[in-house]
Amino acid sequence: MSVTSSRSTTAAHLNPEELLELQQWKDQLTADPYRSYLYSYPHKTAYRDLEPKLPLQELWRNEPAESFFLYMHIPFCGARCGFCNLFTLPDKRADVHEQYVDALERQAKQWAPYVGHKPFARFAIGGGTPTLLAPKQLSRLFDIAEGTMGFDPQKASISVETSPETITSERLGILKQRRVDRVSMGIQSFVEAEAAAIYRPQQPDEVERALELLQKFDFPLLNLDLIYGLPGQTVSSWLYSLERALAHNPGELFIYPLYTREHTIVKPDTIRQLGTDLRLECYRAARELLHSRGYRQYSMRRFAKESPITGKDILSYSCQEEGMVGLGCGARSYTRSVHYASRYGVSRKATESILADYVATEHYNTADYGFILSEDEQKLRFVVKAILHQEGLDAAAYLERFGVRLQEDQPQLRRLTDGGLAVEHEGVLRLTEEGMAYSDSIGDWLISPEVRERMESYVLS
Repeated sequence: MSVTSSRSTTAAHLNPEELLELQQWKDQLTADPYRSYLYSYPHKTAYRDLEPKLPLQELWRNEPAESFFLYMHIPFCGARCGFCNLFTLPDKRADVHEQYVDALERQAKQWAPYVGHKPFARFAIGGGTPTLLAPKQLSRLFDIAEGTMGFDPQKASISVETSPETITSERLGILKQRRVDRVSMGIQSFVEAEAAAIYRPQQPDEVERALELLQKFDFPLLNLDLIYGLPGQTVSSWLYSLERALAHNPGELFIYPLYTREHTIVKPDTIRQLGTDLRLECYRAARELLHSRGYRQYSMRRFAKESPITGKDILSYSCQEEGMVGLGCGARSYTRSVHYASRYGVSRKATESILADYVATEHYNTADYGFILSEDEQKLRFVVKAILHQEGLDAAAYLERFGVRLQEDQPQLRRLTDGGLAVEHEGVLRLTEEGMAYSDSIGDWLISPEVRERMESYVLS
């Protein structure tokens, strides 16, 4: 691949045998667009016990990221959706929530000395459903971020996840007071029967109430999440939900294909039993509609309008998401060479056990469970994180980071351009419109043999 000029997505330089091999590869890649959702690399199912345990003081001392990302995980929700395989537990008990926030604060006090040498450019509270917490506990999370971790809300973007049934004026008032920039609400569908099919107890009227209340508080950015490919959904009903969301003028929309796994309530054979898999058709219809409404596509899932005006002097942060400080049970932390977290479970029994261990822990000063990234894995992470987003994979940035030329070090990427799934222009490799549609299978294709073996041998509890 040239890194200085634009090259068309032609494979004319290939001989007939090579063309046949390329077509077979592309056919295999596009036959299963939703083979895995690789939202981070390496995937959490590649994590294992770290022996010896790694002292956090040493781990973070030389982390090269110029700024950090602070994330807090709240693993509680009102009900478990049928597609969910996140680390979360349906539990509304206030005393359980309080004990958990106590533990998170204890962890923060121990971690602050290790990560306080760099500023935070982003702060996100996710889950689960953070706004399931009582207002007092929700407010405590910001106290921990600012008072314990040294987070400056004037210099960082702040994002909080929520759900329709947990939105109240009091909770939104706290978010507004704490200068939250982005509120993200999972809706999934405006059709009651479709929500019921994924075991989501949600009434359309409740969703509309929550959206109207959110708009009154006028946060800089409102994000809405929707899912396509639900049981009983048609392309028309999917576009109905999308239109209902657009009626509230969100600055950002995430559209997700339905994924099912062995430990989710909705089982993997559900989509097969439906007969025709409409997910790719739904995606293309949504992409066309969103483009017509002025939304720009940033990834297969993310569509957004222009960046909101926050009035803040926000620090820059790398899209590679290194320097991620994850507080709470279920949160992952990323340094350049080590990713680590608490253990992972989906079943209620496993989740309760892991949570109980976290709350009972007195010392959080080592990384016990995770993945140590070799230089080759760091390179693959760089490629995956860049190429699956609209910004693309910059050959000059790769050279600066790793000291080798992208086209020589990652020759397999030429298949993307030869196959019409990516185009290179002025040294940046970007997915084409077709390639973006197959982001999940492209990400899966890039997984290293070592990581794939660990993922496939992982036993989920």
